[in-house]
Amino acid sequence: MVSRELRTRKGKNTKMAATFGILRLANRNMLLSPQLMTRPFVASGLVHRNRLQPAPTTQFHTSPRSLAAMASSHWNAERVLVLGMLGIFPLAYFVHNPAMDYCLATAVVLHGHWGFEQIVTDYIHGPLLPRLSKMALYGASILAFAGLCYFNYNDVGITKALSMIWHDL
Repeated sequence: MVSRELRTRKGKNTKMAATFGILRLANRNMLLSPQLMTRPFVASGLVHRNRLQPAPTTQFHTSPRSLAAMASSHWNAERVLVLGMLGIFPLAYFVHNPAMDYCLATAVVLHGHWGFEQIVTDYIHGPLLPRLSKMALYGASILAFAGLCYFNYNDVGITKALSMIWHDL
């Protein structure tokens, strides 16, 4: 009875010591290393006598700083546009002038373009299809903006048209 309890306790201590040893090895080799992103990542390996046996490696790839800054500023521009649309839409109900019409046309087309661009980027893959899809998206966005500008210039404008529709309901 005592020997079984002693063996169980000894087994737990051995497992705990092994766990702490592996964590200490990982801490020393990976977490405290300044070259973490430039050194090859070991996909799998065996711990044998406190040595990490090399296995097939995979390189980490990071984006250049200019692309990361561009993505961040694009995200900020999307947020600014959405916040601006929160103010433009209620204001457009009361203000009927060409400046408001062109602001609405720009905001709606740009918001839709960025949204569909993310859908194309996320879900359309392959060597040729993403390029064709983005070209079609740019063409559709340009046509939509040109159509709204034509409507604003040659007809009553977006705000007045929406007001007329809402008053007829």
